[in-house]
Amino acid sequence: MRREFRLAAAAAILVVGAGAAQAKDWSTIRIAMDATYPPFESLDASGQIVGFDKDVGDAICAKMQVKCEFTNQAWDGIIPGLLANKYDAILSSMSITDERKKQVDFTDKVYNTPPAIAVPKDSKLTGVTPDDLKGVTMGAQTSTTHANYAQEKFPGAELKIYPSPDEYKLDLTNGRLDAAIDDVVVLDAWVKSDAGACCKILGVLKPDPVINGQGAGIAVRKEDGDLREKINKAIAEIRADGTYKKINEKYFNFDVYGS
Repeated sequence: MRREFRLAAAAAILVVGAGAAQAKDWSTIRIAMDATYPPFESLDASGQIVGFDKDVGDAICAKMQVKCEFTNQAWDGIIPGLLANKYDAILSSMSITDERKKQVDFTDKVYNTPPAIAVPKDSKLTGVTPDDLKGVTMGAQTSTTHANYAQEKFPGAELKIYPSPDEYKLDLTNGRLDAAIDDVVVLDAWVKSDAGACCKILGVLKPDPVINGQGAGIAVRKEDGDLREKINKAIAEIRADGTYKKINEKYFNFDVYGS
């Protein structure tokens, strides 16, 4: 028994030692964004990532007292890139869903807003029920909760998926789509811009927690629980000290954090 105990204790020490040797240095954190989603993340004229999520990311990194490196990554490869260790976190308006939790872990939410439908200003559509949208051609970004929502809730519509919001916006502008589904904040910002002058918000949709999740969070690898907790602490701190509120007011005239 004593020998077995000693062996077990030695094994435990080896495991602890191995874990300590593998502990990651979070003095620099690499963060990926798909910068095609204004006002949350986009590229400015100089090619730098800007937007609500970027400002929140900067604030979180300041609280953590770490250097953060932001990189632009196409949406359809953003989770595979995280799993391949190309970066350490995804801060890109990614909804926290059970399906995604099978691959990655999430921090606490960063914000929570509902989906909506946009249509051309001269559209004859008057509502956003399944009957209203039966037979329409609807655009959405691929691998998003919005595409999943349209597929589940609007079976009578023809769904067309696009690599980024820019493509569906172009087709909606040029009359190749009858409608598009996305976050209400994204669509509202677009239709109020010169680029989106063609279109209007037809209606806001009731979120489905199973499809839309619990809000948008920051994704990390499952083995990086220590990083997740560090980020959670920083999120709580910027919420408590008013930093988040200042960023919110820079972009929105309502509380984007949600209930």
